[in-house]
Amino acid sequence: MARRRREPEIARIDSVTHDGRGIAAVSGKKVFVAGALAGEEVRFQRRKSRRNFDEAELLDVLEPSPERVQARCAVFGRCGGCSLQHVSDSRQRAIKSQTLRDNLERIGKVSAGTWLEPVVGSGWHYRRRARLAVKDVHGKGRVLVGFRERHAPFITDMHRCEILAEPVGDLIDPLSELIGQLSIRARLPQIEVAVAENGVGLVFRVLDAPSPPDIALFCAFGERHGLRVYLQTGGPDTVAMLYPRDGVESLAYTLPEFDVRIEFEPVSFVQINSEVNRQMVGRAVALLDLEPGHRVLDLYCGIGNFSLPLARRSASVLGIEGDAALVDAARRNAERNALTNAAFQCADLSAIDGSEGWLQAGWDRVLLDPARSGAAEVIKHMPKIAAQRIVYVSCHPGTLARDAGVLVSEHGYQLEAAGIIDMFPHTAHVESIAVFSKLI
Repeated sequence: MARRRREPEIARIDSVTHDGRGIAAVSGKKVFVAGALAGEEVRFQRRKSRRNFDEAELLDVLEPSPERVQARCAVFGRCGGCSLQHVSDSRQRAIKSQTLRDNLERIGKVSAGTWLEPVVGSGWHYRRRARLAVKDVHGKGRVLVGFRERHAPFITDMHRCEILAEPVGDLIDPLSELIGQLSIRARLPQIEVAVAENGVGLVFRVLDAPSPPDIALFCAFGERHGLRVYLQTGGPDTVAMLYPRDGVESLAYTLPEFDVRIEFEPVSFVQINSEVNRQMVGRAVALLDLEPGHRVLDLYCGIGNFSLPLARRSASVLGIEGDAALVDAARRNAERNALTNAAFQCADLSAIDGSEGWLQAGWDRVLLDPARSGAAEVIKHMPKIAAQRIVYVSCHPGTLARDAGVLVSEHGYQLEAAGIIDMFPHTAHVESIAVFSKLI
């Protein structure tokens, strides 16, 4: 039996989710309409049916919300890189702040004593790290380079990007043309982007070895656009610079407030937004309320993004990280910055058992910056650390809320303040910061 064709429908949007989907109640069933805002009357078409709700495509906005703005990107709505370009900046931040508040109250059963002003920066060309998908699409007669589509696994047919840091945002078409000339055009699935203050690196993941003419094309592209070109044949340890072959310093960024320069590899984790990262680090250090004699524990320290600035303001810092390569990088960065009071250890913070010596070393302050899964195992042992003040930087409000609930209800801390960090403008990603103080 042929599936009945779904006809367009009209409805009033009652509310909106944190990722920019409007919610309407139609014939007793919720319909999520991507790109619709609260209060709008819209025309939509259902695309997927679930038991308790349907997902729909926005066709027309019949009565727009005053919060609606014109999306800057030509492929917004199709590209999965952004979901909130149609919402004003102030409303985006209000949505994210409410998401954080709701998670803290619903999951953690806690509320902040003070709500901090959002940490914000420029909304455009901010993304210094990205992974671009690549595919040779015969039907389009070109190689597609970009982010995946929002509702499908296909690569968006795009020609530029408004959020990628310059000059990469303007290199989508040149990259398509470059790869289209290669003998391995069908064997190059992705490009890693790394934009530093002293250079731009592109890491081409290749499944087959490039030919000598391919190598010449890569090098000419790097020379023409002033880029560092790397090839990756396997895991991260196979990344090797192809152009230029020598005479360049490592990629780096600075934190001028703390007179710190941090070097990193093109596939290393660094915070996406350099402008917001500088402000975030400054706020975290300020919220810790450091004194010169304080000893600080920096958990999930990475390459030293927080550790090195903390070392400038305290007696000593110990950074703990589960990735040995990142620990080595943090040590090298401390040495380059002549910071003899910063030490680093490698430990899997998801598998500690409470016997670790650093847990009982008498820390005055703790900084946490975990992955999306949060810091549940560390939080479990926080009474042994016994720090008077904790700053928690989070990239997932749900796990922050879970961990905050334990700190407050079981370990005698109060949630003194919290607020969002708008690290990813125009997306639904909610980064936040919270400060906990020990009740006396």
